[in-house]
Amino acid sequence: MRVTLSVIKADVGGWVGHSHSHPEILELARKALEDAKDKKKILDYYVTACGDDLELIMTHKKGDANKEIHGIAWDIFLEGTARAKQLKLYGAGQDILKTAFSGNLKGMGPGVAEMTFEERLSEPVIIFMADKTEPGAWSIPLYKMFADPFSNPGLVIDPDMHQGFKFTVHDIVEKKEVIFSCPEEMYDMLALIGTVGRYEIKEVRRKVGNDIAAVTSTDRLNLIAGRYVGKDDPVMIVRAQKGLPDVGEVLEPFATPYFVAGWNRGSHNGPFMPVSEKDAHMSRFDGPPRVMAMGFQLAEGMLGLPADMFDDPGFDKARMECNQMADFIRRNGPFQPHRLEPSEMEYTTLSEILKKLKTRFKKA
Repeated sequence: MRVTLSVIKADVGGWVGHSHSHPEILELARKALEDAKDKKKILDYYVTACGDDLELIMTHKKGDANKEIHGIAWDIFLEGTARAKQLKLYGAGQDILKTAFSGNLKGMGPGVAEMTFEERLSEPVIIFMADKTEPGAWSIPLYKMFADPFSNPGLVIDPDMHQGFKFTVHDIVEKKEVIFSCPEEMYDMLALIGTVGRYEIKEVRRKVGNDIAAVTSTDRLNLIAGRYVGKDDPVMIVRAQKGLPDVGEVLEPFATPYFVAGWNRGSHNGPFMPVSEKDAHMSRFDGPPRVMAMGFQLAEGMLGLPADMFDDPGFDKARMECNQMADFIRRNGPFQPHRLEPSEMEYTTLSEILKKLKTRFKKA
């Protein structure tokens, strides 16, 4: 069976600042998707939240970038925004950058990750959702999942993975893409994706058969709006097992914490903390940045019950280390490297301060 898995997210309003999503907004989305399911527009759905982001997970048979599926999500985001304004939620409609729906959500604010594939005899997928960070946050774990044998020993011992994978990397400034074949072009790829604010992994495919293995959302809100409207809070879909990394290999990169851009006011580097669904809300310094992972076992296009993959003491040490990393980098306060580098800060409100100071400079 050929199936499309669509993950579409938007911040339509934060409950108590940028920390949570309001239960009424989630319930509104569930009712709308249940109606879409009853009318046979979608096969199945799951609604959740990561911080202040509403996350819509849908299966259907309509393919990527389908007007009807994107329209369903758009209507939910508009209805959610209207209710958020009534509840006076913070930043209501923050990710709704354009008002007229043109048939596709690309460039309109919401984040989208979609993949269409032939469902295998067993089809486990992991959906990662993040808050208070940018799409470049996925580059390290995707590299480790599909190119690093220290995280994924299957690259060495599994004949179906031994040939490696193809990575599509987007230059989100120039709006171009390049495809790298790894491991042979691994160093060339790392030369680019190390610049996480510009070069981002869009998808990963098997070399044999070109099967899709992983896909991310890569739209940058500040580049669309030309100003700071919040971090992009990206999503990612990863298929697992049978010629792809197994579930443990998919999750392993998050056991070693690393820094990502975002956190408070979208202006700071901070540790990327793997958390359970119930802990995917922001607190300290509007963070730290969080990532949650929901696992599904697809069966004839049906999602079934989700498994909360980070709700596990195996990640307790990673969470502890994230808190320690947060302590260390917070000591820098308004100084780099805690504060982001200048090209990232130009879209924040700091630019208004710098503009005011510019006239005060005299020749030294």
